[in-house]
Amino acid sequence: MLLSPIDWAIILVYVVGCAVVGVWMKRYVRGVDDFTVAGREMDTNLGLASLAATELGLATVMYTAEMGFKSGFAGTVPGVLRALAMLLVGLSGFVIVPLRKARVITIPELFEERFGKRVRWLAGLVVVVGGVLNMGIFLRLGGEFLVYATGLNPDMLEWTMTALLVIVLLYTVLGGMVSVLVTDFIQFLVMGLGIVVTSALVIHNVGWNNLLDGLWQGHEATVAAAAAGQPGGKLAMANPFDPFGADGVGTAWVLWQAMLALSVMTTWQTTIARVLSAKNTQTAKRVYCRTAFYHVGRFVLPGLWGAAAFVYFSTHGGLPEAIDNLQAMPAYLNMVLPVGIIGIMVAAMLAAEMSTESSYLLTWATVIYNDLVMPCLRRPLSSGAKLAVVRSLVVLIGLFVMFYGLWYELPGRAWDYLAVTGSIYMASIFALLIGALYWRGANSWGAIASLILGAVGPIAFLIVNAVVEEESRKIAPELAGLSSFGLAFAGMLFGSLLGSALGHGHAGPTGSADFTEEVD
Repeated sequence: MLLSPIDWAIILVYVVGCAVVGVWMKRYVRGVDDFTVAGREMDTNLGLASLAATELGLATVMYTAEMGFKSGFAGTVPGVLRALAMLLVGLSGFVIVPLRKARVITIPELFEERFGKRVRWLAGLVVVVGGVLNMGIFLRLGGEFLVYATGLNPDMLEWTMTALLVIVLLYTVLGGMVSVLVTDFIQFLVMGLGIVVTSALVIHNVGWNNLLDGLWQGHEATVAAAAAGQPGGKLAMANPFDPFGADGVGTAWVLWQAMLALSVMTTWQTTIARVLSAKNTQTAKRVYCRTAFYHVGRFVLPGLWGAAAFVYFSTHGGLPEAIDNLQAMPAYLNMVLPVGIIGIMVAAMLAAEMSTESSYLLTWATVIYNDLVMPCLRRPLSSGAKLAVVRSLVVLIGLFVMFYGLWYELPGRAWDYLAVTGSIYMASIFALLIGALYWRGANSWGAIASLILGAVGPIAFLIVNAVVEEESRKIAPELAGLSSFGLAFAGMLFGSLLGSALGHGHAGPTGSADFTEEVD
């Protein structure tokens, strides 16, 4: 079903208005600090809205809905774990307080004083590789949502992706973090309205009891088919209520998600960018505490849409041949949402996509500039040249993401791909942060070993699962993820001990673990 003129008008007004506001913010950018960390003047409310908006992109909606479609409510476990991790970090100040006190622009910058310039550069490279590969599928996921939710021809997917990217690049390149923060606030309001209204209509359409019964019946049918030696097909459902069961997502997977949740809250640069942009450490802690529960909603509500899509299609003849598990949720919404409401919902999802894309583009460009380019320069650049470099990097990353998203085929669930590529850097950077801030024995030998070993599992996952066709020979995502954390911490521990024993390895002053408030 194609959208009505009313729906298209709602979408157009939002997109044009948001772009105009984002471009208007260019007047407040006077230097690199304004462009990258908004002059460190972000207050609690703006930080809360910006962080919440960034953490819920169209990619988020797609992969959480796919988890709901395949695993029911058990697929929302990552959201609960992330909420707990964010609350813990916000209350204790673990990592984020000493990081904010250091007044750095990026995480790798912190490592130079403790481990030396080479470690900073290598850490920056690992962060960029993991981060850019992670966002590489964002445009494709966003394009698939918009194509199937609006009823457009699937051949329009590439054009849809390109149009989204151009709009985001326009205001991100001009206004940087100032534009990102302000547009995030607008997008946060639009998203909140669209997501709540859509969730209410989905529950009304399916019925709560029918939803629960339908998920369980789908799981029983899947178990029966497996016992008979038959493949589950598109409508296979893991245990929708018990993630730890033998027929659920699995204990190892949940353990990996717990490790991932804590590392995300302390190392993921797009999240930490809000800490570094905060007025002071107390503001950073308040933003974390107040945003924590939002992570439950960002998994549960889109997961609910995916679960409802499963029940709908399982009782209406199955998924159409041209639609897979990832596309089921937007196709379902296109069928059940009324005129006007679907326009608001698509505008809300566009808000989510624009917010996430702008923040990620700016974040990875900032890391390249600050930790890969600047350490190699013999002479400092002028303020204008610095801005030009960062803006050019934003455009280049955008072009890479666009072309990468066009040809790469996911080796499994979208969430597993995102979690594994994020682990390329999160495992090792997490180990480096713990060492730099809390262990006097950490040195550059341990840091380098951690950076290299932590990337082994995720990179092997991406390569092997892309070339191997037999499912039994593919690497499980939880194995790749857990191994990255184990190898990263082993590298930090044994590498540092070896370096100390040999009398080698740069080891500067330990970062402060004092969580008392400073005056900014």
